[in-house]
Amino acid sequence: MEAHQHSPDSSSEECTVLEAPPGKNACPQHAGKVADLYCSACKCALCEDCLPNHAEHPKVALSQALEQHRNNLQERLGTVQDRLPQISDVLSFVKEILQQLTNQRASIEEDIQSSFEDLHKQLDVRKSVLLMELEVTYGLKQKVLQAQIDSLLRGEGDITTTCTQAEEALAGDPCVASLQVERELWERLGELAGLGLPCQPEENDQLDLVMETDGLRKSIHNLGTIVTTSAVASQSEAMGAGLEQCIVGHPASVTIVTRDKSGGACKSGNAILSAEVFTPDGSIVDGEIVDHKNGTYEFVYTVPKEGDFSLALRLYDQHIKGSPFKLTVTKTLEAELDVSPSTTTATNSAANATPSTGSSEGAKRRGKSPGQKKKGSKRASSALGTPRRKTQNPIEDDLIFRIGTKGRNKGEFTNLQGVAASSNGRILIADSNNQCVQIFSNEGEFKSRFGVRGRSPGQLQRPTGVAVHPSGDIIIADYDNKWVSIFSCEGKFKAKLGSGRLMGPKGVSVDQNGHVIVVDNKACTVFIFQLTGKLITKFGSRGNGDKQFAGPHFAAVNKNNEIIVTDFHNHSVKVFTLEGELVLKFGSNGEGNGQFNAPTGVAVDINGNIIVADWGNSRIQVFDGSGSFLSYINTSADPLYGPQGLALTSDGHVVVADSGNHCFKVYRYLQ
Repeated sequence: MEAHQHSPDSSSEECTVLEAPPGKNACPQHAGKVADLYCSACKCALCEDCLPNHAEHPKVALSQALEQHRNNLQERLGTVQDRLPQISDVLSFVKEILQQLTNQRASIEEDIQSSFEDLHKQLDVRKSVLLMELEVTYGLKQKVLQAQIDSLLRGEGDITTTCTQAEEALAGDPCVASLQVERELWERLGELAGLGLPCQPEENDQLDLVMETDGLRKSIHNLGTIVTTSAVASQSEAMGAGLEQCIVGHPASVTIVTRDKSGGACKSGNAILSAEVFTPDGSIVDGEIVDHKNGTYEFVYTVPKEGDFSLALRLYDQHIKGSPFKLTVTKTLEAELDVSPSTTTATNSAANATPSTGSSEGAKRRGKSPGQKKKGSKRASSALGTPRRKTQNPIEDDLIFRIGTKGRNKGEFTNLQGVAASSNGRILIADSNNQCVQIFSNEGEFKSRFGVRGRSPGQLQRPTGVAVHPSGDIIIADYDNKWVSIFSCEGKFKAKLGSGRLMGPKGVSVDQNGHVIVVDNKACTVFIFQLTGKLITKFGSRGNGDKQFAGPHFAAVNKNNEIIVTDFHNHSVKVFTLEGELVLKFGSNGEGNGQFNAPTGVAVDINGNIIVADWGNSRIQVFDGSGSFLSYINTSADPLYGPQGLALTSDGHVVVADSGNHCFKVYRYLQ
């Protein structure tokens, strides 16, 4: 017979009619019978027809059995449901670790990018220095040789001309009329015969380059290492005499073995391990962790008094197996042996059922292992929060506070360069790669910023220098736009000057007449403009002479209205009159007192002392008005890295753009 198929929604009178379901307690073995008993041995419901087969088996009322089963199920359900909060806690904890891992990755990625950007910067600077040295050295040699050539050409011309005249005279007939001419030619030839011409080369053609790159290439090949381990706290364990006995005043030792999630021993070091011994009242005992670099660590500590102590060992902020341990410390080993083992042996005081966050009331972290990440740790000082003021520095220095980190937001910087300070208590920062100027109070509080990237008037492409005019106007040197922009104190564009004259303005300053002084880094020239843009004068050219520059950077004006310029590649500071006459020059290349490795920022205090940012040596030096070295600004605790612009605040402190650290710092300065 052919089978009939119907779609799921089709209707048919041929549909099979199902029988009604059996009763709720129907016997599964005998249709139409009701079960009212339960066989405990066979675990099944029984009707009266089932009884002969279960005569010897224990039986209970079915209602009682169903109630018992329901209770058992409820109990089992509760037990399983009780695990959900635990799983939720573990899930949150593992997610937090994953987030921290992701954050660490991002931080290290930023560190790698920043480190290699700094290396690129160092290489570019070194390339620039070498090219400048090549140009200057070549120029000096070329000048000597060209002068010698000019002298020889003049001598050759004089001799040729005189010889031609003498030959023409000799070709004519001798006569009285030619006697005087011949006598003059004779005397002239005598002079030429004894003419002292430079007939030996006065310079040589040596220009060699020595590049020791093999060692550098090897260093670059091995530069940087990603450090981690697979160790987990739940599998790692401690052992050693320091867990079993401790005597007052005697060093005790504990060995920690780190293991991975499967219990396998880790073979490398650098895990972040912390250890602390503390009393119930929270007092701490110091100790030291030694990383054996093979996956094992040793914690050595000394307890100064008797009593009950706890020993907490944490790996990545989580207690290892058995931690925290209970210790009883006695005066002598013999006395300790008289005490019952339950009080002398370290016992597990905390179950390891759930991961511990390692928090402990009244306990501070001590004995941290050297596995802590150093380069990746960031000082997240933001100008939008409270400035990081110096409280207790391990190295006493002059730092008051630092503001900023790398970024593009308010209070963050990317290659900050110029710095200025106004008389109304403001600090102005030329944030070069963020194409803006940021303004702060003398206390480091962010006030405002302005600047739009672009190459049109009123826009900023690469602001490198900033100054404040007595009128309150803000003057900005724009290196890439090759002009100087004038803005109001509110950041509204007013005018530009130097367009068509400047090649690469770096620093700006204002003299006592209100004139704008512009240091043109590319042209190696100092320009002086009126605020209207009219050029008053200019001086300087490329070279290493007294009135020459090699990549000048910033300028300041002293009480005599003299211009102080930092000569970057000539490693010196030069002081000029407004007419461009050299008054003073000091500094040489080196690391000693009064020496420079590429000076940048410069400022003058009310006593005429000159403060100079020493870029290559990452320091700030102070000189008197005659160029004699006086002192350093102490920057030991938070070292500078490539300082650029520098200024004196209205309250008498030194502010410097710490370009390599993407922040500015304010230091005490005793005038």
